[in-house]
Amino acid sequence: MVSFDRLYKDGHEEVIFFSDPSCGLKAIVAIHNTTLGPALGGTRMWNYASEEEALDDVLRLSKGMTYKNAVSGLNLGGGKAVIIGDPKEIKSEALFRSYGRFLESLNGRYITAEDVNIGVEDVEHIFTETNNVVGVAEIHGGSGNPSPYTARGVFRGMEAACMKVWGDRSPKGKVVALQGAGSVGRHLGEMLYKEGAKVVVCDISQSNIDLFLEKVPNAQVVGVDEIYDVDCDIYSPCALGATINDDTIDRLKCKVVAGAANNQLKEDRHGDILKEKGILYAPDYLINAGGVMNVSIEFEGWSAEKATRMVDTIYDTSLEIFNVSESENVAVYKATNIVAEKRIEAIKNIKGKYLGNLGHRFPGRKTRR
Repeated sequence: MVSFDRLYKDGHEEVIFFSDPSCGLKAIVAIHNTTLGPALGGTRMWNYASEEEALDDVLRLSKGMTYKNAVSGLNLGGGKAVIIGDPKEIKSEALFRSYGRFLESLNGRYITAEDVNIGVEDVEHIFTETNNVVGVAEIHGGSGNPSPYTARGVFRGMEAACMKVWGDRSPKGKVVALQGAGSVGRHLGEMLYKEGAKVVVCDISQSNIDLFLEKVPNAQVVGVDEIYDVDCDIYSPCALGATINDDTIDRLKCKVVAGAANNQLKEDRHGDILKEKGILYAPDYLINAGGVMNVSIEFEGWSAEKATRMVDTIYDTSLEIFNVSESENVAVYKATNIVAEKRIEAIKNIKGKYLGNLGHRFPGRKTRR
């Protein structure tokens, strides 16, 4: 039995379980904090080994979204959702429309977007039933696939790390060990390739590797477990989280960790260990915010120019937090948390949690079909 202590020990406002046997939908939505506004965070579909594992994932990810949205200066709280199951087997129009109806019942307190194994077509089905979803197709006034903007933000954060460590913003000539060749990894790899970096890549999917090599033809491919032993300048985790852990941290041969994966540290103490080792860690929720920045613009009317300008601020924000880390002599993740928590606490003093009904705040987008 799931205890209330487990659900709310990290300050979550609301955790909702939803199922629809007619289409095989089993979903969990975790709303962590809505002090800054409605909770925004993606939905991921994953074939979890157990419902307990899915719950652990959504609780951790939703808290991370609170910090990501706060440090990015967005007027949005943090939330996340998971759909349990094998995407190759359970995806259907009915499932996503049922999920959309469930989100509609939350009255705008949680707004979703794409995440792992969720694409624009899936978002379109959700959008049929609710306006509380972003990343819809551009034809409907949305922004489409956020992956290019997520990758751009990670690249800007990587540039900031290069400036801090080597005194030169460009990663040209640097060796980057990129773990994960999915949509974000491909865009990031292409940017690194064009900048003149050497990319070493791994992925569990050969089809992902094949697509990656079309964008980065000179990339070196290694096994999924070999990526930790690559002699590199930058380790860039762009797959699932917790890859910086007791088993891997001593194997890393890099000066910078900067990637797109969420929750890269298995435990906070691993961030302290990276600092002790002289490795600069650019926290995921600091530099992978490009995607959420991009989709957040749908609230006011999306444009590529506006999204690009916003995402590019990640460079300056990252440098600022690296400097806070240095001046306070704390690990970078702690410096990032300090900045985020100060903003949340300041706004908490003038308002409470978000109560819902955001539907009227999409002036640049069509209503539900």
